Amino acid sequence: MSTDLQDERLRSRDGVRGVVSDIVDRARGGDLGVIPVVVGLVVIWTVLQILNPIFLSSANLVNLTLESAAVGVIALGIVCVLLVGQIDLSVGSVSGLSGAVLAVLFVGEGLPVWLAIAAAVVMGAVVGWVYGQLFNRFGVPSFVITLAGLLAFLGLQLYVLGTKGSINLPFDSGLVNFAQLAFVPAWLSYTLAVVAAVWLFVSGYLHARERRRAGLSARGTSVLAVRSAALLVVLAFVVWYLGQTRGVGWMFVFFVALVLIMHYLLSRTKWGRAVYAVGGNVEAARRAGINVKAVYTSVFVLCSTFAAVGGILAAARLAAANQSSGGGDVNLNAIAAAVIGGTSLFGGRGTAFGALLGIIVIQSISSGLTLLNLDSSIRFVVTGVVLLLAVVVDSVSRRSRTSHGRA
Repeated sequence: MSTDLQDERLRSRDGVRGVVSDIVDRARGGDLGVIPVVVGLVVIWTVLQILNPIFLSSANLVNLTLESAAVGVIALGIVCVLLVGQIDLSVGSVSGLSGAVLAVLFVGEGLPVWLAIAAAVVMGAVVGWVYGQLFNRFGVPSFVITLAGLLAFLGLQLYVLGTKGSINLPFDSGLVNFAQLAFVPAWLSYTLAVVAAVWLFVSGYLHARERRRAGLSARGTSVLAVRSAALLVVLAFVVWYLGQTRGVGWMFVFFVALVLIMHYLLSRTKWGRAVYAVGGNVEAARRAGINVKAVYTSVFVLCSTFAAVGGILAAARLAAANQSSGGGDVNLNAIAAAVIGGTSLFGGRGTAFGALLGIIVIQSISSGLTLLNLDSSIRFVVTGVVLLLAVVVDSVSRRSRTSHGRA
């Protein structure tokens, strides 16, 4: 490559026009990213706001964020297993069992709440490790393994709860307060918004510098500054608007923090690159020296661990663990959120932010239709249609990537 061509390549993304051109080129090549889910979310919010002006009120959006956190954490684990082309059908049962273990140890046995939480999380990690061993050693499909887990852990949940069938958590406990009544002070919310914007600029700048040193195209400093400023404006507005009532809940902040951590691990670490490599082409990843079995085990462990954490949050939000915990549509909503958020069912495509966007879409549908006093059957139908559209978009974009040589 000549020096002039290399310089032109390095400058190609320096300006806003270059960034827009890059996004358009990737979209034409089938790499849509989060564009479909963002467009879908705007359409859903617009329609629901027209039908009921209360939908976008501060009070309703605060409730929406809090209700999204528990299943959103579970969906974050689903993103991990989908990235390697696998599936976990037992996350609902694992979350229900986690809530039951928490309640029995905390209320029934009188253990400190932190110890009960730790035991429930470890239980989830062990479940994921067992899944990984069954998958790696015996070659049992993940669909079959986790389907068996769905049934087995549902039965174990009923056994743990015993004849009572329901255990209430103390309303004055820190865990219940965290899930129901704990909100971030306004000054701290704005501080976190500033920290997020600064972090976005610094991480982007360091990443761009690394790419330039390697002779690759990279975003210019002006583009990074504009992007960070835009994020700051959006976050500041969100904080201000939610603050018109109760503010930003700590449980939702916890969920977003987990999303950011997973985003960093998936996009900036060797393990994250290995996950995408295995999901893209497992044989090529194996020949490249990647420990494929370890990658599979790690994503199963993460998925079950997140399911356990989500179960704890759900129990705290409800202030109880019962026989229906983790049941109903929890399992399907978690999987649907990951897929609607842009995570490919074929593996190798998706981000941690997909769990955040996907669960907001699903919870928006649920909240909006509830405000309209529509039957739950309508919610299931609408969610199913949105999920189907997401899979269709994924399939079409995958074909487009193949035709453009980007699969």
